[in-house]
Amino acid sequence: MRIDLHTHSTASDGTDSPAGLVLGAAAAGLDVVALTDHDTTRGHAEAAAAVPEGLTLVTGAELSCRLDGVGLHMLAYLFDPEEPELLRERELVRDDRVPRARTMIRRLQELGVPVEWDQVARIAGDGSVGRPHIAEALVELGVVASVSDAFTPAWLADGGRAYAEKHELDPFTAVRLVKAAGGVTVLAHPLAVKRGRTVPESALAELAACGLDGVEVDHMDHDEAARARLRALAGDLGLLTTGSSDYHGSRKTCRLGEYTTDPEIYGEITRRATGAFPVPGTGGPRP
Repeated sequence: MRIDLHTHSTASDGTDSPAGLVLGAAAAGLDVVALTDHDTTRGHAEAAAAVPEGLTLVTGAELSCRLDGVGLHMLAYLFDPEEPELLRERELVRDDRVPRARTMIRRLQELGVPVEWDQVARIAGDGSVGRPHIAEALVELGVVASVSDAFTPAWLADGGRAYAEKHELDPFTAVRLVKAAGGVTVLAHPLAVKRGRTVPESALAELAACGLDGVEVDHMDHDEAARARLRALAGDLGLLTTGSSDYHGSRKTCRLGEYTTDPEIYGEITRRATGAFPVPGTGGPRP
């Protein structure tokens, strides 16, 4: 089995529609794909309706968190999307995205960049506006060469010149809320140093002690040394280890299925989850 547990659609900051994403996953030879848009489950229904035979959809989200001033992302799988407390927190994050984006645009303008809200809104479309959409605007304007180049201290990285904070969950609260909603939690790309500051290893141990299920190890932003270190830490802490593409369509260079999760790990994730269940394909034959 080929299993990719971290992807994004146009419901947040990907470029494939939810339906297009699951069809692309099947065409890429995947057996299981998780849709984990940022702080939203809005793409789940469309994706579920389009899953072709032979592919299974895992519903999820990537929750925005912050600990001691460091941003981090929590992958949440198979939780009840209607659980009130977790839903309220996701809505707080979502509602803060527009004012935050407007603040970053204003700061970029103060730095001499001729970016406008209408340009960013066009790029975001129906998705939840975020830094990747602003980054793509900077690419269109010729300010940077790629979306990744915008995530530096000079521009949009945490603490960067144009960075602005938004409402974010405490990660310990995120673990508690996802667990209460019957879901499973995996800390996304925790050693992605190219994205900025990362949380210390002691924080990973504390998260494990409060119920974190796993850690994303095989990821394009982890080099071999980082992966080896995370595998060792996960072994010491009793955490599951996953691998996934963090696919964003054409917005990033990673491909669907570029990194995958062991079937036994996937089986354990589904065993632990009680809030929702994987969706088997019923939308017709695979592409």
